[in-house]
Amino acid sequence: MVYLIVPIAIFGIWWFGFAYLAIRKKEKPVYVLLLASGIIWLGLAVAGWLTENVFTGTLLVVPVVVLVPMARIINEYQRGVLFRLGRMKAVVGPGFNLVLPFGLDILRKVDMRTFTIDVSKQEVITRDNVPVIVDAVVYFNVFDPTMAVNNVADYTKSTSLLAQTILRSVLGQHELDEMLAKRAELGQILKHLLDEATDPWGIKVSAVEIKAVELAETMKRAMARQAEAERERRAKVIAAEGEMQASEKLAQAATVMAQAPTSLQLRYLQTLSEIAVEKNSTILFPLPMEILRYFSASEAKEKH
Repeated sequence: MVYLIVPIAIFGIWWFGFAYLAIRKKEKPVYVLLLASGIIWLGLAVAGWLTENVFTGTLLVVPVVVLVPMARIINEYQRGVLFRLGRMKAVVGPGFNLVLPFGLDILRKVDMRTFTIDVSKQEVITRDNVPVIVDAVVYFNVFDPTMAVNNVADYTKSTSLLAQTILRSVLGQHELDEMLAKRAELGQILKHLLDEATDPWGIKVSAVEIKAVELAETMKRAMARQAEAERERRAKVIAAEGEMQASEKLAQAATVMAQAPTSLQLRYLQTLSEIAVEKNSTILFPLPMEILRYFSASEAKEKH
């Protein structure tokens, strides 16, 4: 039985070390339980070792059964909601923590990081009766772990289902053109409504993004025809505006030439020089209108 003295000493130090940590963390019930049970266990172990009781070795299992379930480690990005005898006791911070064993304490860990929910594709009928399939993403995080544990059974699933409902409700109130052109504004509206609805659950919605708006093939072809017709209309309007501006400039040029008839002759000579550069075999020489008027007047006199 001499070989039991070393394990008894190690487990005794372990037990009272847990009691010291409990008093440092101001966990009085845990400290009292550890101190009382440690004294009883150590007394039984030493008494069994002194009397060389054959059942003393079985006491070495007790520290493993009692102490191991009491140790809980919470990561930096987590918070623990502690329930003692069914009632919420406190919010436990990150690090090494001790709780009462045998189901007296229940510790629920809550992740405080930002979650991403890929909202499943929803079929929406817009206000102008166009069926579309919308895909969105929701970003949220827990700001109050006690509300997230006590007020809702599964805050991730509940937020996802609520996002689907609000998505169909809001987008159904807008026309297709608004949905395609104002995704950012619609995302802000969805974020505000979802954040307001999930606030009693301790959930903070940071963003709602509409990833894609899928249309039926017939609607895509109709929109393509509409866009093509619109571009043709714009091209015709631009061409007509160009013709109108050109005619205005030509009218102004004609007015200037009428005030200085010599400028028309200069324009004829410039045109001839341009034709000669192009190496054409035929050259058209413009005949001044004054010569035609002279011959017309002479012919009229002869008839009289």
